[in-house]
Amino acid sequence: MNSSLLSDMFFAAPELWYSVFAVFLVLILWSATIYVRLLQEKRKNYFIRRDRDRYEETLYASRDGYFAFIYPDDRVNDMVSGVSERCSRRLAVLLNLSGGVETSFAEVLRGFYKDDADKIDKYVTLLKEDGVSFEDRFDLKNGRKLVLNGVRISGMDGSVYSDIVWFRDISYIAVKIDALQKEKKEAQRREQDLKDLVDNLPYPVWMRLPASEIKITNRKYWDYVNSGSSEIGGGEIKKLSAQARDANKVRQKNIYLNQNGEHRCFEVTETPFHYEQDLDRIATVGTMVDISNLDNLRRNLKQNQNAHLEILASLGTAISVFDADYKLVFYNQAFVLLWQLDESWPEEHSTYGAFLDYLREHRLLPEVPDYPHFRSEEHKMFTAVTAPKEDLLHLPDGRSLRRIRAPHLKGGLIFAFEDITDRLTARRDYNALMNVQQEILNNIEEAVLIFASNGRLQFYNQAYVNLWDADEVMLQKEPSFAEILETQKIFFNRVSDWEELKRDILNHIFSSTTEAFSLNRGDGVRVECFSSLLSNESIMVLMNKSSSI
Repeated sequence: MNSSLLSDMFFAAPELWYSVFAVFLVLILWSATIYVRLLQEKRKNYFIRRDRDRYEETLYASRDGYFAFIYPDDRVNDMVSGVSERCSRRLAVLLNLSGGVETSFAEVLRGFYKDDADKIDKYVTLLKEDGVSFEDRFDLKNGRKLVLNGVRISGMDGSVYSDIVWFRDISYIAVKIDALQKEKKEAQRREQDLKDLVDNLPYPVWMRLPASEIKITNRKYWDYVNSGSSEIGGGEIKKLSAQARDANKVRQKNIYLNQNGEHRCFEVTETPFHYEQDLDRIATVGTMVDISNLDNLRRNLKQNQNAHLEILASLGTAISVFDADYKLVFYNQAFVLLWQLDESWPEEHSTYGAFLDYLREHRLLPEVPDYPHFRSEEHKMFTAVTAPKEDLLHLPDGRSLRRIRAPHLKGGLIFAFEDITDRLTARRDYNALMNVQQEILNNIEEAVLIFASNGRLQFYNQAYVNLWDADEVMLQKEPSFAEILETQKIFFNRVSDWEELKRDILNHIFSSTTEAFSLNRGDGVRVECFSSLLSNESIMVLMNKSSSI
């Protein structure tokens, strides 16, 4: 029934139903469009919220804290009304704010010292009112050091979004900066010390780069630079520097310059080094020391040496000089004659070892059981002898030589050889004569004392020793007659005035007119004494023991 009713209605007014269906279809399409638009807006809002969260989290992740003054979108002229404050989580942690992200800017300022807080407040006021940016360093009460940076954020259309103050913790950086500043000051101090050291040296110092140009000098350098020039000595010193660089070794040279109208000698030294630690680049440091006095001394020494050598060459004593390398550097004609050398031999065999070998071959050396050891010991004397040393050489041909070895100024040894064969022979003859004389005196029954012209005992015999029980050790020390009398005092213990008796004895002994006299000893022995002046002004005293008193 219903179906037939609807059918009748449709057929009764089909236009109406077409209109209803059309309206219904339009409603469905409109609803679908609205739904799609809602989905698009929802999706758009989702990405907006996600971007906002991303930007917020990005800000939160920053190592710097911030405090933002956010302005409403509808603000036109009022710079204060509707402004909201936002404290970042990082800032709350950095300043240890109890209010967290809800902390006001006034609470933030309480973490600073009063003067700094007032200064920050002025900075922020200028930022909020006029958009004036700022950056400054401040210290917190808890010891941290911060850098505050205030900036304004505006849109492309010129509208103001917010004013933000960034807080950066530079405590660690500040410590590093302070340490670097301290190191810098210390380095500057050391640099100044080195500069003062070099500038106050009493002689010029300079440094040349690998390309030979002078980079730095001390103050003294310019005292020696001629007007119109920038270098001392011109190309001569520059050439020396190039030689030092090429050989990578220190080079020295003496140069002569006119300083204040005076001709003076200077020792120039160029010392190479690797420039900036580069093994391929060599620079040099140069110095110039005034050695005029030393140069004069050297000249005088050379002149004196030449004069001495001329004197030595004319001496009859054989002289030779061997240097530190054992080479013969000087000899005189007496040396050639003493050792029977050919004129050309010293030039052809100029070492001390060759000289010793020559003497051994010609039997002019003392006989030694181990010649290599003897030769080695002779060479060692070149470093062992520090003062003149003397010894005797008894040669196989019967000659006796007195050898003196002394250190030479320039190293090596000076040798002096003197033939003392005749002198030793004469001494042996003299000693033999003295022995004969002593034997004669010892065979005389009378006690004998002979005093030289200087008053010291020269001879005595055994009879005197026996007569006075004398100490021979004391007699061998050549005592005077007064000293001998003192040893005889014990034989005159009965004499009341010993000093007067001693004076009388001395007067009798040393008087040219004195005759024989007698001495009565305390032991009852009488001694007859007689003195005589000999031809060599010696005095002989004879004593003879007579019968007892």
